[in-house]
Amino acid sequence: MMRFFQRLGKSLMLPVACLPIGGILMGIGYWIDPAGWGANNLAALLLIKAGGILIDNMAILFALGVAIGMSKDQEGTSALAGIISWLTVQTMLGVGVVQLIMGVEADAVPAAFTKINNQFIGILCGLIAAWCYNKFYKTNMPDFLGFFAGRRFVPIMTVVTTLIACIPLYFVWPVVYSFLVNVGETILGMGAIGAGIYGFLNRLLIPIGMHHALNSVFWFDVANIYDIGKFWGTVDGGVLGQTGMYQAGFFPVMMFGLPGAALAMYHTAKPAKKKIAGGILLSAALCAFFTGVTEPLEFSFMFLAPGLYFAHAVLTGISVAVVAALPIRAGFQFSAGFVDWFLSFKAPFAMNPILLIPIGLAFFVIYYVVFRIMIVKLNLKTPGREDDDNAAEMNIQLGSDNYAAMAMAILEGVGGAENVTSVDNCITRLRLEVKDRLLVDEKKLKASGAAGVVRPGKTSVQVIIGPKVQFVADEFKKLVR
Repeated sequence: MMRFFQRLGKSLMLPVACLPIGGILMGIGYWIDPAGWGANNLAALLLIKAGGILIDNMAILFALGVAIGMSKDQEGTSALAGIISWLTVQTMLGVGVVQLIMGVEADAVPAAFTKINNQFIGILCGLIAAWCYNKFYKTNMPDFLGFFAGRRFVPIMTVVTTLIACIPLYFVWPVVYSFLVNVGETILGMGAIGAGIYGFLNRLLIPIGMHHALNSVFWFDVANIYDIGKFWGTVDGGVLGQTGMYQAGFFPVMMFGLPGAALAMYHTAKPAKKKIAGGILLSAALCAFFTGVTEPLEFSFMFLAPGLYFAHAVLTGISVAVVAALPIRAGFQFSAGFVDWFLSFKAPFAMNPILLIPIGLAFFVIYYVVFRIMIVKLNLKTPGREDDDNAAEMNIQLGSDNYAAMAMAILEGVGGAENVTSVDNCITRLRLEVKDRLLVDEKKLKASGAAGVVRPGKTSVQVIIGPKVQFVADEFKKLVR
């Protein structure tokens, strides 16, 4: 089950990675025409609408991403199956068909069926498509039906399977929808405290990759909160002072808090290992500050010092709650880094985003103090404090010209090419499947320059590298062919 959720989390990162360009386009558009949102300037209109293309169709991208990511060989037929499953659900559970089934007027159809176009359904359709692909892509047929054999059989079975799935979904979806709405309304009713609880759970679920499911409730349209869409004006219903409360509080943590934690880990590293730790922590801190991608930094201490990570989750909840309680709102399309913060200044529901700077500086100090005290008092093995005395000699600095060297070091750490059965990567992780888990040497993997190592299953190994993981993955694949 854990492996399933890990793969699902990786698959969801594919469509989520499309968001930055949408945010950049919309942010520039709002800067050009902050009052009219494109009504007063043609260039602004084109930029805002172009950016909205990705946001408005995020559910379809989820269906595609999950269908591709969960399929065995990530072949294009799975993506076609994902679209087919999506279109089938949208038609069969759309207001028009449900109206005919129930024999009522359109305005009497339950509200759940007016919200069938959402990320949750996109994920479900992607899973159906991936299952059909994995099950039927090698299906043999009699000679007279040979044209429909193999991968051509997948779309056919996807339609059939999705139609069958629509039967229980017809009854279950209204119940699920009502539950999600109630959860959203409960959190909304709790105001800043509810936002803080959400922030805490958001960080706490990252190790198992289930924070995406939680995010879909508050950031997207699953429960009609859609904090991101409303903040950027792509969805109606935003409320000034409220919209953005589930986003703004992450900026002080990602831009300032985690870099403060990185500085504390650097200052508490062993003198002989400070240079190595500094290189890893500096690059991870800059990544968190500018892009809001925090995995390289979080995974550097998540499993080495779980108590620190819990403290990080608590501090995130406090930050989100504090900012939600103040007249401060900022939003993002990708993550809470400097780029999104800067571009959100002229978004329709932005409020005093500049005030996130002093709050962020305060959290920089808080993170630094909390992390430093916990590391020293509890003798936590954060980067640069490990017991491996040979790490300095074995470490390979990740640069623009030594991806092959890092890939070679990682390959040695997982027991050689003959021990690797599968290679994949997401935005920050090299994901491997091995035959013999006992051949994996975590010390060698960490010494390769990786920010951390995760063992989600008996034969699964995830090496945390950072945004440049694709280059290392490409070199790694050359070595295991």
